[in-house]
Amino acid sequence: MSPGSGPGFRVNENVIYWFAVNTHARSEEKARFNLERQGFQVYLPRYLKKRSHARRTDTVPAPLFPRYLFVAMDVATARWRSINSTFGVSHLVTNGNEPLPVDEQVIEEIRAREDEQGWVKIGQFFRYRKGEKIQVVNGPLAGLAGLFDCFDGNERVFVLLNLMGQMVKMRTEAENVGFAD
Repeated sequence: MSPGSGPGFRVNENVIYWFAVNTHARSEEKARFNLERQGFQVYLPRYLKKRSHARRTDTVPAPLFPRYLFVAMDVATARWRSINSTFGVSHLVTNGNEPLPVDEQVIEEIRAREDEQGWVKIGQFFRYRKGEKIQVVNGPLAGLAGLFDCFDGNERVFVLLNLMGQMVKMRTEAENVGFAD
């Protein structure tokens, strides 16, 4: 059984687990800094996000999970309750009064997607090419076929659909499309 799975899961003493920490809005870096000052091992996965503003597009660092970061600790020896009163932190994610561990495999999979600079690569496994036939598989337009147009960098895609004889550009979550049959 992996950490955090199953009802009534108990964290073993003297074992380091990862835990999710909910931060205040746009305070991930502040929370990371203050938690590290207290001696916690912190992981804040970030990626380079494309941002458009006033006819200009640039790339800025952004948290992979807005308002969340991860802390590794042994709950038997760490002063984990102090996390809740740390500047930038809203609360440690718990199940009742006990911290709720994150499966180690989740952290490993995120880290496996990091490039040499430590940025998590979003969409690096994206498999569609512009003009390729795809199909909407979820949502109100499920079943409609169209052409892949582009990926927006925020896990959304633009699809060209033929609706009533006209090509219409639609944006949807990447998980809502698949290869056309």
